[in-house]
Amino acid sequence: LSIIIPTYGREQVLVDTLDSLLGYAKQDCEVILVDQTATHEPEVHTRLEYWSQQEAICWLRQTVPSIPMAMNRGASEAKGELLLFLDDDIVPDSHLHIAHILAQESHRGDIIAGRVLQPWHEDSHDSDPFTKATAEIKEEFMGGNFSIRREKLFSLGGFDENFKGAAYRFEREFSDRILATGGTIWYEPTALIRHLHYQSGGTRSRGDH
Repeated sequence: LSIIIPTYGREQVLVDTLDSLLGYAKQDCEVILVDQTATHEPEVHTRLEYWSQQEAICWLRQTVPSIPMAMNRGASEAKGELLLFLDDDIVPDSHLHIAHILAQESHRGDIIAGRVLQPWHEDSHDSDPFTKATAEIKEEFMGGNFSIRREKLFSLGGFDENFKGAAYRFEREFSDRILATGGTIWYEPTALIRHLHYQSGGTRSRGDH
């Protein structure tokens, strides 16, 4: 399993996200950070550099910010057969990567879409399609918590880099390609993250939608 995290304009929240992941996943998988931030705060840069030197993360730098491009780059550098894409401002459940692996083995879905709880959601919240507690087939996924097999991703041409800025709806376009080839998108609620919805950096620095 390769965990791929594109990041842009994030500081301490990025360190906290990586710290949580490395606390339990480092023995089972690699963590690839595709960093599009020109300059980090000194303390953040020092921590990322330390993790990179210790080979706890693969720290890739990218000068042109682009969500699809960063995701494609991370996928092309990944060693794992299975790719797990995550946001850079999350609190991952300790069972997250195992849940994705088990779901891929059980369902062989082309995409496993994980559960995403936003700050305004409770655990029992059941009206949003990606906070439900029950598993089901979906027609799309959220880009901040999903897994796909590397071979499948590249057989479809990767993510469309024509989506610029906030890259709004690039997930929908890729979902349409998956479904058009007879693929499936399986929603797995045990693959859980809490999205912090951090207000600075990330896609929100490029505007809404």
